[in-house]
Parts: sequence; C-alpha cells; structure tokens
Amino acid sequence: MPVKLIRQYTVFIPNVPGALHKFVELFANEGVNIIGIASEIRDDSGVVRVAVDTEHKISHVLTGAGFTTIETFLISIEIPDKPGQLLRLAKVLGENGINITTVYGTSFGGSSGRLLLNVSDTDKALEILRVELGIK
Repeated sequence: MPVKLIRQYTVFIPNVPGALHKFVELFANEGVNIIGIASEIRDDSGVVRVAVDTEHKISHVLTGAGFTTIETFLISIEIPDKPGQLLRLAKVLGENGINITTVYGTSFGGSSGRLLLNVSDTDKALEILRVELGIK
C-alpha cells in the first residue's frame, strides 16, 4: 500500500453557475492535475477541497484570482478495494491519538482505491502507518 504526502487547497467559492468552472480552470492553466475534489455548499457559498499530486504550489494563483485559500497536506494511501480497509486505518490512527479531520477517496474500479486523509499530526500518522500497518 503506497503512501505519500500531497497538497490540498481548501477554497471558498460562491454558489453560482460557472464558479467551479472558473476555479478548476486555474489548475488546468497551471498544468496541475486534480486527483481529488470534494465540496460542501450552503446557501450562497461553499467550500471546495482539491487534492493535487504535485510539488508545484498554486496558492498565489488562487489568491490572485480572488479566492481565499488554505494550503495543507494530505496523506494519500493506495489501499485494496475491499471491506474494512478504512476501518483498519481509522482504528490504528485513533488508538494512537491521531484525529482524522478530512477524508475522501474512491475505488479505481478494480482491486485498489485511494484514500486522502487530513490528520492532526501528519508526521506521527505516517510513522504509525508505516510501522503498525507496514504501509510504505
């Protein structure tokens, strides 16, 4: 199960037609591939979380386009696509005092999937995953 750190941008956007288009266009224009996206919309605004697998920082581009953004790191874990995998990860992290603050993921339609985790202590979580679960 490969594990690595990736960037996440959390951005506040208006809840109007075309807002997502204008937002994701900035990533495309910078040549940055979006590997995960989630949103929460309330009334006239929303929060979009975008995960990107790149060293290329684009927070300055987002800010320059008028978006309020927060850049954080996520743990990206490729896992077997079978029941109980998230349970296993959540259990070992929780037992070691690591809070999972954001989680999203998907199956690749076969034998594997990807989970994206924002946690309270990234370095400690990576060490726990590597030592206790043998994730590399």
